[in-house]
Amino acid sequence: MRRPARVAVPCGRLCNDRAVTTALFTDRYELTMLGSALRDGSADRQCVFEVFARRLPDGRRYGVVAGTGRLIEALADFCFDPATIEFLRADGAVDESTAQFLADYRFSGDIDGYPEGETYFPSSPVLTVAGTFAEAVVLETLTLSIFNHDSAVAAAAARMVSAAGTRPIIEMGSRRTHEQAAVAAARAACLAGFASTSNLEASRRYGIPTAGTAAHAFTLLHDDERSAFASQIAAQGTGTTLLVDTYDITRGIELAVEVAGPSLGAVRIDSGELSVLAHQARRQLDELGAKETSIVVSGDLDEFAIAALAAAPVDAYGAGTAVVTGSGAPTAGMVYKLVEVDGRPVAKRSEHKQTAGGRKRAFRSCKPTGTALEEIIVTGGAEDPEDARPLQHPLVRHGAPVDGAASFDDARERLREALVALPWEGLKLSRGEPAIPTRQVGS
Repeated sequence: MRRPARVAVPCGRLCNDRAVTTALFTDRYELTMLGSALRDGSADRQCVFEVFARRLPDGRRYGVVAGTGRLIEALADFCFDPATIEFLRADGAVDESTAQFLADYRFSGDIDGYPEGETYFPSSPVLTVAGTFAEAVVLETLTLSIFNHDSAVAAAAARMVSAAGTRPIIEMGSRRTHEQAAVAAARAACLAGFASTSNLEASRRYGIPTAGTAAHAFTLLHDDERSAFASQIAAQGTGTTLLVDTYDITRGIELAVEVAGPSLGAVRIDSGELSVLAHQARRQLDELGAKETSIVVSGDLDEFAIAALAAAPVDAYGAGTAVVTGSGAPTAGMVYKLVEVDGRPVAKRSEHKQTAGGRKRAFRSCKPTGTALEEIIVTGGAEDPEDARPLQHPLVRHGAPVDGAASFDDARERLREALVALPWEGLKLSRGEPAIPTRQVGS
């Protein structure tokens, strides 16, 4: 099938009169492979690459697809402006023919995938990229860097949300990771059900609600705790959250209610034995007449710590380091593998790493009640299963995003529904097999 003719489009967006391009979020070998393929004439062969994880991170029972929206956004800016090409020439990464090809590069292929917010399991074809070898091979690093990070964060966040039940969680990990990763992590965490983020750039880009009031530094700035609380109340109102553990928590709560009155919005506890302190704080607040004042806890919380606080009188959590680092699994372990060339299945057959050849079709079977039963991966001419839900959907066609394919709000709701559909054993935080098995059908 003939591809549509290329249309001249600007390279990237402009920022201070310079093109903002994502093209250098690329490993050098992708461009050296491209150069060799252009030289030997194989660059135009029609290829299919698939993104999948051979296994879930240790201790995890499901994965969460996240990053689809960010990839589609980055793909729009994946182009090589003159300054970028000149850099590649000077670096020796490309020869002249490759440089000329890249000057006109725009992805014009197709991408299908699991919709963002869907759960996935070992061997699930999370993303399928179809196009010429030249078009598709250069997207490997960009694709994997986005999906491996965002999916890892979203899976960790989903476990925390499950552990928290109906209690909201604030994402506050920006100071514990790279500044750009912080924005992506906030997006992934809120996709997984976090209520808000401390990161303002994430709010600007994605419309995520923000939260945050004051740190210990603000209390230490003032001559005493009462002065700090009075200043914060004067600026933010009695509905604010006062951090009460800079010195003595009992005295801090007493001063907080004295200054704000019984209508104080919340107190935050950031250290110590949180369960014990939360019970003590609740009793003290009630005795002081602040029965509607909420208790927020933070301080190195992960899904296990949140689960341990289930019986404590906690109203909200703040999670930082654990969520932005994937709570011990900072990558989803996804790979980007060539599985088809000119309609012919190809596969890696090494002793320790094997890949199933051929383009995959993925389905999920469920009980009549909606509970998921298994993941079904179909290859070759095998028949698609009846009464099973197809998992892959069009995301990009002829280089253009499919309308509605990357809706953030839809992704949040999709994940909520997907987790409800998992067998209850699959939501446990303990180690175990994937929540549902994967069955391969076909050659």
